[in-house]
Amino acid sequence: MSDVTIIGAGVAGLCAAHELVRRGLRPRILDRNGPPGPHACSWWAGGMLAPWCEGVTAEPVVTRLGAEAAAAWARVTPVTRNGTLVVALDRDRAELARFARRATGHQSCDTRDVEPDLPRRQGLIFPDEAHLDPRRALADLQAALAAEGITIEQAEATPEDLSGTVVDARGLSAAQPGLRGVRGEMVVLHAPDIRLSRPVRLLHPRYPIYLVPREGGLFMLGATQLESASRAPVSARSVLELLSAAYALDPRFAEASVVELGADLRPAFADNVPRITVRGRVLHLNGLFRHGYLMAPVLARQAADYLLTGTRGELLHED
Repeated sequence: MSDVTIIGAGVAGLCAAHELVRRGLRPRILDRNGPPGPHACSWWAGGMLAPWCEGVTAEPVVTRLGAEAAAAWARVTPVTRNGTLVVALDRDRAELARFARRATGHQSCDTRDVEPDLPRRQGLIFPDEAHLDPRRALADLQAALAAEGITIEQAEATPEDLSGTVVDARGLSAAQPGLRGVRGEMVVLHAPDIRLSRPVRLLHPRYPIYLVPREGGLFMLGATQLESASRAPVSARSVLELLSAAYALDPRFAEASVVELGADLRPAFADNVPRITVRGRVLHLNGLFRHGYLMAPVLARQAADYLLTGTRGELLHED
């Protein structure tokens, strides 16, 4: 018998399941597509745990609560704690100065001092930030749950179809009031001759990018942010802009192999802050926007707090 039914096996649903198991409950997990894969926007994430960088544009709650993410993920999957490097091209130094004024938790640096493989530029290092491999993290969450005898059932369901306590973590499929889709596109490159030990963000007035190193000489290059609900394949314009920016960061990316292209919709509310919406016996976990891996652990923790003790965390709203 299950104590809670979770609908949705993306990062929000699996984090919630893992947290509930950790605290003594036994969830049942349903997903219309089964285990994690390319059908979920969690699959296409960068995996940056960068609360101070995100704080330049996000609400303060994202930085404050997102600071918990690296420690929470380290209980489940490998986390690399080498910080984040932020740079700008010489012509865009004003962007770097503007970013520095709005951000906290950083130090000025020479890129060669922290990433010897990159051309020499002025930059900012955020030493307390981290990153992970999202697909490895999803697999590790799934394995940890399987070790407790909990598997992901492929089944279509809505809260109305189920009895008892339900956690709805279906993202846009939940069709919550006020929820919108924000399109993101990404490229995976193979460039074995380039070595980076941390995510690099290149500031640009039109199309800022980030590069996240992964094992085997792979780099996740992202990401566009378009106010669009289109699920069309990656556009030629986006690919050109992303690759041009990567080339500007380091011309050696011109020789990289394009391994994969991906696009999906991030669920977001008007303030781009995730929330737990309580409607009777149903908890809706949604609105992770571009902060999925950064905010999913705290969303799971506050959902578990509410279910176990009735505690109303900062992200909880009652409908």
